[in-house]
Amino acid sequence: MNSTHSYAPDAGPSRSFRLAVTGGGTGGHTYPALTAIRTLQDRLAAAGRTLDVLWIGTEEGLEARVAPAEGIPFTSVATGKIRRSSNPLKMVSPANVKDMARVPLGVAQARKAIAEFTPDVVLATGGYVAVPAGLAARLCRRPLVLHEQTVRLGLANRKLASSATRIAVSSESTLPLLPDAVRDLAVVTGNPVRPQVLAGQADKAVEALGLHGFDRRLPTVYVTGGAQGSQQINEVVRDLLPWLLEHANVVHQCGTANVDVLREHSARLPVGLAARYYLTGFVGPELPDVLALADVVLSRSGAGTLAELTALGKAAVFIPLATSAGNEQAHNARHLHEAGAAVALLGEVSARTLRDAVGPLLMEPARRASIAQQARAHGKPDAADRLVDVILSAASG
Repeated sequence: MNSTHSYAPDAGPSRSFRLAVTGGGTGGHTYPALTAIRTLQDRLAAAGRTLDVLWIGTEEGLEARVAPAEGIPFTSVATGKIRRSSNPLKMVSPANVKDMARVPLGVAQARKAIAEFTPDVVLATGGYVAVPAGLAARLCRRPLVLHEQTVRLGLANRKLASSATRIAVSSESTLPLLPDAVRDLAVVTGNPVRPQVLAGQADKAVEALGLHGFDRRLPTVYVTGGAQGSQQINEVVRDLLPWLLEHANVVHQCGTANVDVLREHSARLPVGLAARYYLTGFVGPELPDVLALADVVLSRSGAGTLAELTALGKAAVFIPLATSAGNEQAHNARHLHEAGAAVALLGEVSARTLRDAVGPLLMEPARRASIAQQARAHGKPDAADRLVDVILSAASG
């Protein structure tokens, strides 16, 4: 879909556009919604209009903190989490039965909220809370736009697909996986990426983090296991560190709980190598600059990470989280690996398998550039604008 991002609904300049948002639990569902809200707000402001938002979530989800912090009105509803199992009999567990009994209550609460708010569109970005609010949108006859971050539709979006007005997906490879009955509703938008992620500057990272011992003639590797860090990634990088630092500078975001033990280990590095190693528990506002500095990223393969790295055109080595819902991280990583747009470590991961994966990217600039170019071909830096187009077209029928 080639989007010019100029569309605005015919509702007169004075009336505000009303958007109900549902989705959350994790950052993967919450932050795309927030980015879409901000992008829609900017689009409407350019047309002299305002945006009213109501976020429908759960009290326990990340959205309950993010929405109020961003000044977005928030209401919570009951919802039920499905604990998955490959054994159908285990699905009928007491915990699942108890949680499913909460869904009708959540639908009733969401229906009341939507009936009172009268949104032009309901945007659902996935997570368990999206189910009651999405069903309530159908009951209130409000247009429902689903957004799916991963290659395969998540459980919540599968439940809501037949109620949707439009289904925005992040990848072309999702289209053949959709049920025939809803495939015509699908639009490939990509997964919204926060604009600041795309505006990083490498030299700012050097200044902010004091990376003056880095050898800028060598490639820089950014290692991250997400906000809490990853024990698996930390251990395999620790075991490979002396070799890695012979060939690269390394920024290692390890999670605050893991800093001390890794610092103790890195204290034994030779001085020349230690100067090229920056260890930190958490990378905050300087993340866009760190990503700009990085030539290779070693990370998990969640949907948000993929969206950012492909939009930036970064060569990446992915170690998927084995316990991700529906094994989605492995699907995400395999999809890019097969397209030559990343390297995925899908089996047993050791220092040796990591060295074999990352070595060619560090030693062969042409190989690294080719993977980065393929990654960029899969990226959709304008995904938020594309999703706003879908929201506005759903509102206008």
